[in-house]
Amino acid sequence: MSTAEFENTDVAVQELEQAIASPTLVQERPLEMQAEDVSVWFGKRKVLEGVSIDFPKNTVTALIGPSGCGKSTFIRTLNRLHELIPSAAIAGTIRYEGKDIYAPEVDPVHIRLAIGMVFQKPNPFPSMTIRGNVLSGLKLSGMKRSDHDQIVEQTLTAAGLWNEVKDRLNHAAGDLSGGQQQRLVIARALAVNPHVLLMDEPCSALDPASTLKIEETIRELAKEITIVIVTHNMQQAVRVADNTAFFLAAEGEPGHVVEQGATTEIFGNPKDQRTLDYVNGRFG
Repeated sequence: MSTAEFENTDVAVQELEQAIASPTLVQERPLEMQAEDVSVWFGKRKVLEGVSIDFPKNTVTALIGPSGCGKSTFIRTLNRLHELIPSAAIAGTIRYEGKDIYAPEVDPVHIRLAIGMVFQKPNPFPSMTIRGNVLSGLKLSGMKRSDHDQIVEQTLTAAGLWNEVKDRLNHAAGDLSGGQQQRLVIARALAVNPHVLLMDEPCSALDPASTLKIEETIRELAKEITIVIVTHNMQQAVRVADNTAFFLAAEGEPGHVVEQGATTEIFGNPKDQRTLDYVNGRFG
């Protein structure tokens, strides 16, 4: 990692410390999404119990906690990907713009367009061109747009990739580095104009420099859309998230949310001893 990148990390930590020392009131924002008392099963095994989280518009919410506590399962419930697993079941309510996304009359395809997903491992179409990858989401969803050049430039710019690839849009996506491929996947997700972007450990397979670029992209995107990110990187949660929810599962028990709130509070002044122990690296 370069000196500049280390300085960026130091600045993020200093800003958190300042926010903890001098908390300021943040104007409440309307909710984009809301999970109420969500429980999840795989067959007869209950893996999540009673999760309730609010997601205000244009904010980043980090989901943290040890492996196996249900974070990835929960994030998949937020755009109905969970129901693609045959043995899966869900109870509770998830609202997007005030409406239950699991209501019988709601089209899951519409939900997955409005609430996009970026997975842990970059998954562009490697033999397809960079331009083709960006536009593939439009084609697969059946959305008809004529301003393809504008969409390609806008989404690659939003994903922080345009300046690196603008002269090779017709090259294969497989030629890109891992970090570039992940930003290309973000651009592809943005092409269908989602209101929410779910990110399941999007930086876990990337080097530190690529991780910081993704984090910069997340903060820029949050000016326009709502983001939910699963991360095992505590420093990343500090750097990018406005709010944080800490998940935990006792042995043999379903996962649940121990504590949630402003990131400054969760990391600087947690109310639960288990949260304090986790964010300070005592387990997990």
